[in-house]
Amino acid sequence: MNALTITLGTIGALLSLVCWAYFVRGVWRIVSAIRLGQPAPDRWRPFWPRFKQMLVEFLAHTRMVKFRTVGWAHWLVMIGFLLGAIVWFEAYIQTFDPAGHWPVIGGTAVYHFIDELLGLGTVIGITALIVIRQRNHPRVPERLSRFSGSKFLPAYFVEAVVLVEGLGMVLVKAGKIATYGHANGWTDFFTMRLAGLLPASPNMVSMFAFVKLMSGMIWLLIVGLNITWGVAWHRFSAFPNIYFKREADGGVALGAAKQMMSAGKPINMEDADPDNDTFGAGRIEDFSWKGWLDFTTCTECGRCQSQCPAWNTGKPLSPKLLIMSLRDHGSAKAPYLLAGGRKDMGGDEVGLVDGEGNVLDAKLDKIPASARAEAERPLVGDAEVNGIIDPDVLWSCTTCGACVEQCPVDIEHVDHIDDMRRHQVMIESSFPREAGGMLRGLENNGNPWNMNASARTQWMEGLPFEVRVVSDKIPDDVEYLFWVGCAGALEDRSKKTTRAVAELLHTAGVSFAILGSRETCTGDPARRLGAENVFQELAQANVE
Repeated sequence: MNALTITLGTIGALLSLVCWAYFVRGVWRIVSAIRLGQPAPDRWRPFWPRFKQMLVEFLAHTRMVKFRTVGWAHWLVMIGFLLGAIVWFEAYIQTFDPAGHWPVIGGTAVYHFIDELLGLGTVIGITALIVIRQRNHPRVPERLSRFSGSKFLPAYFVEAVVLVEGLGMVLVKAGKIATYGHANGWTDFFTMRLAGLLPASPNMVSMFAFVKLMSGMIWLLIVGLNITWGVAWHRFSAFPNIYFKREADGGVALGAAKQMMSAGKPINMEDADPDNDTFGAGRIEDFSWKGWLDFTTCTECGRCQSQCPAWNTGKPLSPKLLIMSLRDHGSAKAPYLLAGGRKDMGGDEVGLVDGEGNVLDAKLDKIPASARAEAERPLVGDAEVNGIIDPDVLWSCTTCGACVEQCPVDIEHVDHIDDMRRHQVMIESSFPREAGGMLRGLENNGNPWNMNASARTQWMEGLPFEVRVVSDKIPDDVEYLFWVGCAGALEDRSKKTTRAVAELLHTAGVSFAILGSRETCTGDPARRLGAENVFQELAQANVE
């Protein structure tokens, strides 16, 4: 040690205290905001299937490798960040003592080999990701880029820090070899050659270590101050977000639409209380804490956007931009909510009031003006009312789930869209005119096209055998009930498939029957539209 190394080490240690403090403060702000969400008790268990799926997605990168080059490059960066943290913390020692290393493990061949791979892997991986981002930059026609609308400053900052970290790992090791020797052709296969280009200088090693250390500290400081930088925070939030996914068996949130929940419990419309139950999401605080975690975790990678049929056909919906808007709104409104602020559906303050309902202006004045202004914005509304999500965006979604299938961190875009639609339909009575006709058809005749129920058996005409129709009770000799469905019974192209299935069952000697005119829509179109009441009515009718 000398005066320079002691100075560098002391500065590094003191600045670390400040940077870590801001980072921990950022973590606390995020956790506090997530806790504002509604309960979601079904997300915690069973532990082992969830934990196993998280490990599989993490180690095998099963979601990331759908974009193969990005997948392997990101895997290298991820491993470089997680295991490289061991090498990064070693810089605290090396700024004071250039020859220093971790006790016990630092001098072993295994540690040197891992250090070599981590440094090179991080540099190679992040360089590939930088090139990919630039090749897909929105400077090309806007709608063709999956990064359209993404925030580039956070991305460039994170990429720069990761690159410096990777180079720091390589240069510190090469500098130590140039200064002190002790290289091994197997464990130091790259750095021993790089060392030939460097002078023998202990101070140089300490300066390399200081730069490596400070790049990480600056990252902690800047990220701690910017809690909406999902491209940085997903390093931590992606793990719980994968663990807490909707399907405990590890499947993505596709298939059946999510149930409507209030205070963490499914709502039965017959017993629902409009004064106490939450119907969908009309405010950011109506989303569950898992929803808030989703918003925080978005990396703005744009995979969802690139696969969205609405976006690719010129519609205003981008699943990525929708999640980003909810994230930014939640973060901006959080100080108001954390202070106890709350508004009723009419927009009047009901949180910060006294026993007689008078607004406590003194408490409101302590809340930042930006947070109070954010609390005035409607969750769904056009530009005239300064809404967060434009109605055209909300109703452009086909709920196909391509976004959910592609998301590498298991964000549940469709569930959040469904929740906002539920509030719009059942509370605001606001939905597209075309949807009104479909709902009337479901309620009146049990199908989206409002066709007479008697038409459900017309597909059987001309079959060379009789299809049994259940009139009351299913006969004992019927093995299977063939659920035809609205499209299968009423849509001309689908009728051909229905006839083919019936002929196949008959040829195979399967005893089956249908409900015929007693069959009605499953209600799924109504649920995806947001009309949970219509869904439950139709579903119950089919069960009965």
